[in-house]
Amino acid sequence: MDIATEPETEQVVFVTEDGVPTGETGPKLASHHEHTRLHLAFSCYVLRRSDNALLITQRALHKKVWPGVWTNSVCGHPAPGEALEDAVRRRAGYELGLPSLSGLHCVLPNYRYRTPPFQGIVENEFCPVFAAWADAEPAPNPEEVGDWRWVAWTDYIELLDDATANVSYWAKDQFSQLKGIEPFSGL
Repeated sequence: MDIATEPETEQVVFVTEDGVPTGETGPKLASHHEHTRLHLAFSCYVLRRSDNALLITQRALHKKVWPGVWTNSVCGHPAPGEALEDAVRRRAGYELGLPSLSGLHCVLPNYRYRTPPFQGIVENEFCPVFAAWADAEPAPNPEEVGDWRWVAWTDYIELLDDATANVSYWAKDQFSQLKGIEPFSGL
């Protein structure tokens, strides 16, 4: 299956409150506005196997949604009919140049959030959260990623606690739920 990765052609999958697809889809960019319908998404935290460092990324400054925001490793939306795990791997390859993730697994299957408006955009997502490991260095796509770094979990906590840091709403919101879950509980 050839799945589009360009914002102009990507489709989001609308879901019920329980994350069940309704059978309706919509264009990604046109579906994100101040009255965004609940739709399916994912977040993934990629750890470096050698030292358990976390890969964090800064969204490219020219992106239409959440430009310049620091966040977890990779986020996105599955295409209609695409399994979440396949979507995570597709986006990791497209955004991070990491097509090969190991140990990919869902750590928060029922995570859901709604952001306050940001430049006219509201995220309203049923967003399972994944963890995975990478053995290679990323080669990010500059259309998606403005900057990136491997950080220790303690440095990530400091970033999230820094009121002056430009960090995504969802990264901050997910953190409280990730703290006691493997692989994050031992970091």
